[in-house]
Amino acid sequence: MASPAPRWFAAPRVGDIVWCRFPQRGLPGPGPKPRPALVLRVGEHAGHTVVEVCYGTSQKTDQLYAGEFAITPVDDAAFTAAGLSYPTKFNLGETFELDFNELWFAVAPGAPHGQTPKLGLMHPSLMRRAAAAIRAAKKR
Repeated sequence: MASPAPRWFAAPRVGDIVWCRFPQRGLPGPGPKPRPALVLRVGEHAGHTVVEVCYGTSQKTDQLYAGEFAITPVDDAAFTAAGLSYPTKFNLGETFELDFNELWFAVAPGAPHGQTPKLGLMHPSLMRRAAAAIRAAKKR
């Protein structure tokens, strides 16, 4: 018997921070646990939403490499808007295009935006930081 089709979520917006089962290096399919991801692009394929996201982690946020930027409690309103529980760095050099469905994404903890993967959004005050990370990631 075939498994049921995955549930698709309503399209996010560029700049949303979502709860994602980001693929792990060398392993096929969704990662074992959801983590924050930043939506970089939103598109459509075969009538369904696809998104390009970059990886987020709360590990080693004090060590930023080319292509990375962090959102921390020091960022005050930006940290609150992001919906993050811990300081998190995003790696703009590690991105994937994924179907925006329940195979790759999960409802955010506490469902702050309803039954969607959205945790929060990237505050406009972080745009320069993100743009610098994008430029650095392209140089790598």
